Amino acid sequence: MARKVYIENMPLDQALDLVMNRLQSVVEFRIEEEEIEVQQSLGRITAEPIRARKSSPHYPASAMDGIAVRARDTLGASETTPVLLYRDQHFVEVDTGDPVPGEYDAVIMIEDVNYKDENTAEIIAPAVPWQHVRSVGEDLIASQIIIPAFFPVGPFEIGSLLTAGVTRIKVVKKPRVAIIPTGTEIVEPGQEKMRPGEVTESNSRMLSGLCEVWGGLPIRQPPVPDDREVLKEAIIKAAPEADMIVICSGSSAGREDYTAEVIEETGELILHGLAIKPGKPAIVGLIDRKPVLGIPGYPVSAALVFELIGRPLIYALQGITPPEPQILEARVARKLASSMGVDEFIHVTLARVGSDYMAFPRARGAGATSSLVKTDGILVVPRGLEGHQPGDRVHIRLTRPLEVVDRTIMAIGSHDLALDYLGNVLWKKHRLRLASTNVGSMGGIMALRRGETHLAGIHLLDTATGEYNISYLERYLKGEKLVLINLVTREQGLMVKAGNPLGIKSLADLTRPEIRFVNRQKGAGTRILLDYLLKNMEIDPAQINGYGREEFSHLAVAAAVSNDTADVSLGIYASAQALGLDFIPVESERYDLCIAEDLVETSVLEALYQAIADPEFVSATLSYGGYNLDMSGQVVWRSG
Repeated sequence: MARKVYIENMPLDQALDLVMNRLQSVVEFRIEEEEIEVQQSLGRITAEPIRARKSSPHYPASAMDGIAVRARDTLGASETTPVLLYRDQHFVEVDTGDPVPGEYDAVIMIEDVNYKDENTAEIIAPAVPWQHVRSVGEDLIASQIIIPAFFPVGPFEIGSLLTAGVTRIKVVKKPRVAIIPTGTEIVEPGQEKMRPGEVTESNSRMLSGLCEVWGGLPIRQPPVPDDREVLKEAIIKAAPEADMIVICSGSSAGREDYTAEVIEETGELILHGLAIKPGKPAIVGLIDRKPVLGIPGYPVSAALVFELIGRPLIYALQGITPPEPQILEARVARKLASSMGVDEFIHVTLARVGSDYMAFPRARGAGATSSLVKTDGILVVPRGLEGHQPGDRVHIRLTRPLEVVDRTIMAIGSHDLALDYLGNVLWKKHRLRLASTNVGSMGGIMALRRGETHLAGIHLLDTATGEYNISYLERYLKGEKLVLINLVTREQGLMVKAGNPLGIKSLADLTRPEIRFVNRQKGAGTRILLDYLLKNMEIDPAQINGYGREEFSHLAVAAAVSNDTADVSLGIYASAQALGLDFIPVESERYDLCIAEDLVETSVLEALYQAIADPEFVSATLSYGGYNLDMSGQVVWRSG
């Protein structure tokens, strides 16, 4: 009878030991081989030691362009007593790689030869035996091992193998990983119109990509609805042709989550539930002596569970161990609370700010696919630790090359679509990455104050003077070396559904009880502007339905209107345009970048100015409408 271990909240290290020990006792981790052309072997793993079939070079070869000579004929040559050599009697001309005739034992470089005439060469230095001559087997000797077994084949290995006369090699057959997407709600990518509740099926493609990176061969199966018998049939059908099976979604304990039940019925359920966040409802089992993984449906959870469990299994099926990740010490940029009793995996964006690397946590929702794209590394908060305080030194497991992190400009503050265009030009033209975190204008100023960011996007209205930004910098950032440059002047206004079905005309309409409003967070420049305008109009915020509902970016409030969870919001024209909303202008404002000059290298600052003036940035920004660039790139204010 199949052994069952059902675990609801087992610590990760114990669970991995349990899984690997059980699989190693049952799964046949046999290494299958196949023979392929060397020219097609890039990235493959050798199945046996690869030996040279011939020596390289296989003849005495000239290492230089020049003349082949007998060393004894050159004895005594000097500047005062040059030696004359005669063609065919004392020398023959050779080029690099040419065979050196048997009667000669040295080569003199052409630069050291003075031709007196077509057949007479003069030299002023003697040659030594085997000078500039590559002997047989200097590079490779026939039968020597070029590459050991279970070694990855790279471009240099391919070149060396072909040089040694090897044209075909035995490699480890790629583990075949059947990936089965499940869910009645999923639809294939590219479908323009989707009903509420439908979800684009992307997880199986993401996992397929990871599988390929780790050396596996993904075999994506047709999507399976939430039907117990259909899922069972799909697993049984996939098993004979696969070395491992991955089931996307259905691993939790919902009404239509059948994965654990089906695995238990058709094989053995080893594990269901890990003490990790995200990714708790992970499943590991066996069917036909092959590992089966049940992966949570949320993308962040799916990627994490597949990496923690699927990655070591795919490498084991190739007879090798996974590469060790690069670890970087960084300081936590903000307070991090963590759930007790679980190992929490937090995705972070990294940047070098001053002398330290700073780690900025991404959105922690398990469905936030954008956090995967913007992630540079993962911070693990172990169970038993309540979190981290700002400034704590932590170790980050890098998921992106360090050189990209080192060329990152960190922007914390208010967001604008123009920042995205600017980031595109910075990367395309200067290979500088602009990473932004949207916390509002005041959040950006506080980040500058703590030395956590290179720059902040701000648009803070001084309600006493009508001026933007400067008074806030003078109040909160005294003594800091700062420069304030304008990026854009933009239109703020009311964003409503296309056609304006509720007939909203001004801020006064926000008090209508049937109107649902969505606000920006406290400290955001848009929130300050709204409160200023409401005060001037003598409108009590308590009269506005939704005034207390907050989002953290212009696109977020625009999305709320577009998705019909709100009727109106205050935001910029570009966001309304991006999501097909109507726009009612309210106010024109200046959006500036406040730059910490002490933390930004001169070359980076110059690149930033160049990008702002770049025609591609200007054209892309103006194309959205609602922007004026007359002041763009101008220094508005400088501290001191």
